[in-house]
Amino acid sequence: MFTGIIESTGSLQTMQELEGDLRLVIASDELGFEDIQLGDSIAANGICLTVVDMTQNTYSVDVSRETIAKTALQQWQVGDILNLEKAMLPSTRFGGHMVSGHVDGVGSIEVIKQDARSIYIEIAVSHDLKKYVATKGSVTVDGISLTTNLVKDNVICLNIIPHTAAATNIARHWQLKRLVNIEVDLIARYLERLLQVDSTSSTSD
Repeated sequence: MFTGIIESTGSLQTMQELEGDLRLVIASDELGFEDIQLGDSIAANGICLTVVDMTQNTYSVDVSRETIAKTALQQWQVGDILNLEKAMLPSTRFGGHMVSGHVDGVGSIEVIKQDARSIYIEIAVSHDLKKYVATKGSVTVDGISLTTNLVKDNVICLNIIPHTAAATNIARHWQLKRLVNIEVDLIARYLERLLQVDSTSSTSD
């Protein structure tokens, strides 16, 4: 589990094809590797990935074809700046919201402009995801826990404060038509499942 509060950014050093899959090497001087072990989970742009190798300031992860196809990783390039967050501990301060690191789909940045000191952004998501996003609700975009200003049909409207823009890859990488990873609120997912089960039970009775 994660919180959506980005701990640091890192750079994508290499992307190596391995029998159809990918191995990525990610470097960061800010993440802190002293408490990372092989097999640990680190979210990169919101994708939960397992550490399979590491050095003093880099770590390697393997990425399946399924993950490549279902996430914005298909658009990543060597040199990209990634948002990084280590899996939370029982003692971790819960500053964001519950984030699983399992991406639900991708969104496309359709509007990005300055709005006073913040950045105003509109992201179009697939129609099957729009029902899980609510105005003033929580959504994870590229691993960042954000609050929606407004939801217009399948478009999520956001205002990014200067601190968030500077502490993540937003100021450096987000631009028109860029694909971003979207994870909807877990509570919305579980609520839908509960309603489905309750509806099935009522029909059976």
